[in-house]
Amino acid sequence: MKILLLSALLVSSAVPSLAADNATLTGKWKIHSSIAGNESDSECTLTQTDDAVSGTCSSAEMKEVQATGKVDGTKVNWQYESVYDGSPITVKYTAKLNVIDGKFAGTVYVDPYGVDGDFTATAEK
Repeated sequence: MKILLLSALLVSSAVPSLAADNATLTGKWKIHSSIAGNESDSECTLTQTDDAVSGTCSSAEMKEVQATGKVDGTKVNWQYESVYDGSPITVKYTAKLNVIDGKFAGTVYVDPYGVDGDFTATAEK
């Protein structure tokens, strides 16, 4: 009986616990970014299914675009294609999925300009 219980505990501790992360990543997020000294706000509605992330992002300056990404353990990333000053860009978000008080934070990178910054995501209530 003790061996069975110990085996069950070892197996359950080896499998990443995404159940809590699923509940916290799926939803509507207000994103505040600071990229190369420029502040911006957007909103992303994300859904996590297993390790896949999908959804939409939009802002006052940007129409709604499709977002895709993935979760790898506690690391989450998503990206979307947009246009800045007439040129196509890819905006890439990376964070540790550690939601505290309805928030998580990470870095954002804008390709092909090679500029990056920080972001904070706050769950919309």
